[in-house]
Amino acid sequence: MTRDKPDALWRAIHDSLHADIAAGRYAPGDKLPTEAALAARFAVNRHTVRRALGALADAGTIRTRRGAGAFVAHRPTDYPLGRRVRFHQNLRAAGRLPARDILAIETRAADADEARALGLAPGAKVHVCDGLSRADGVPVALFRSSFPATRLPALPEALTRLHSITAALRAAGVADYTRASTRLTATLADPTQALHLELTPGAPLLRTLSINIDAEGHPVEYGRTWFAGDRITLTLTDP
Repeated sequence: MTRDKPDALWRAIHDSLHADIAAGRYAPGDKLPTEAALAARFAVNRHTVRRALGALADAGTIRTRRGAGAFVAHRPTDYPLGRRVRFHQNLRAAGRLPARDILAIETRAADADEARALGLAPGAKVHVCDGLSRADGVPVALFRSSFPATRLPALPEALTRLHSITAALRAAGVADYTRASTRLTATLADPTQALHLELTPGAPLLRTLSINIDAEGHPVEYGRTWFAGDRITLTLTDP
């Protein structure tokens, strides 16, 4: 019986915190009390608290970030993948507030993958935009989009000003575009991705590789997106 007591303690803490979250005492995105505060509340050591938090994290109820603490997980956002993929539109349709941070924009020679996807000659110039997508303030995806620079000379300024690929392409002269192809693979977060997405290194990511084309069928964007696996549910829609 004595041997079972430690298990009973951390499970009781787990159940109590789970009940608090289910009752709405801690809402999605809220930070839980510190390990020290929980240890004092339940009159146990921090190792016991850590076991309870670990079980909640394994179940996807909370997410932990080194140096920042434990946070109540958001329910995954449904994100449709179809011919018309629009970040802001998709997030608003799911009842979330969308936002995008532009991390970097540069114009450089296309690499082999970019040239092939955009139908460019080797070494042709591309605009490359790196950014972070958020839903209700929570980071959900990192993206890197490449565009043909000769065709879209004004795009970097539009991206900097508008923080929306759809709006920036429209401002640069592309009135409409559709998704020509999407490839989906699973991968693990490297340390830089984990830092931006507020995950632990090695956390699961869903990566999409996509090509968008204009009304005449010409490629205008080659996109790579890394979605946080526990925050986004990718769904396939009819063409």
